[in-house]
This record gives sequence, C-alpha cells and structure tokens, in this order.
Amino acid sequence: MPSKPKTASKTPPADTPAYEGPPGVFKRIAVIVYDAFLLFAVLFVATLIPAYFISPESFVANPATDSVVHELDIPLQGWIYRIYLLLLIIIFYSWFWRKSGQTLGMQAWRIKLESTDGGKPSWKQCIVRVIVAGVSLAAGGLGYWWIWIDRDRRSWHDRASNTVLRTIPKAKKKA
Repeated sequence: MPSKPKTASKTPPADTPAYEGPPGVFKRIAVIVYDAFLLFAVLFVATLIPAYFISPESFVANPATDSVVHELDIPLQGWIYRIYLLLLIIIFYSWFWRKSGQTLGMQAWRIKLESTDGGKPSWKQCIVRVIVAGVSLAAGGLGYWWIWIDRDRRSWHDRASNTVLRTIPKAKKKA
C-alpha cells in the first residue's frame, strides 16, 4: 500500500511572529494617549530650543522685577513655527514606524504597523498615515470609528497609506 504524501505544516516558521486580529478603536485610542505624553515632551523641548535663541533674556531671572514671561515671542506664534512643529510630529511617528513598526505606545499595547504586503512601511506611507490620521482626529475621530463598519477593520489612515495594524499576542510565560 503506498504511503500518503506528507503535507506541508500549516504553522509559520519560528522567526515569523503570529499575529492576532487588528486592534480595536479603544486600544488605538489608548496608544494615542500613551504616545501623546512622549510627543508632548518632544515638542516641549523642541519649543525651548528656538525660544532660547530668539530671546535668551527670557530664560534669565530678573530679581529686580521678579516677573515671569507669559507670552511667546512673535516668531514662535507664526505659521513657520506651526510648520516646524508639524514636521517634528511627522518625523516622530515616521521614524518610529520605519525603525521598528512601533511607537512606544504601540509597544506597550502590543500593536505593530506594517505595509499591506507585510514589510516595513515606506517613508511615503508613514507621511501619508500621519497626515490622514490628523484629519481623522480633526473630524471628531471619525476616521478611527470607521473601523467599526469597515470589513477589514481598517481606519481611514490605514486605507490611505496602504498599511495595516496588527496585534501581537502576549508572550507565553515559562514555568
């Protein structure tokens, strides 16, 4: 009697991580909040640098007047400053996504960003994703709520950038 041919194993190779389904809305919002703390710190330091060079006298205490400066100089209120901060936000997210597919919040919540083909997202995909995510938030989070009606559970910025978020399963504890 001839033996049955062996079928290929359906388990992925050891170096390929097994992913769970895409994360839900509330997990994505938790990542946004987590990342917002780090981003706030980055933007705070990024504001101090030009502020110091534009008006270093604001950083020196004046014991005669004992006053505190409550306003930014005019150059730190204009459109150039806003573009500077926007570029920093784009670089912040794009750098993390290109490096490892995860921001700090995504690492904490076990979420990874990938291109739809399974590879690392390109710079273009990252930039498009950040911009469309901003539009999604500005529209009252509608781009995020969209995953409740999308058949693939992808948000506006997932679709626009041709990327996908994947949930990484918890590592099993060794006894």
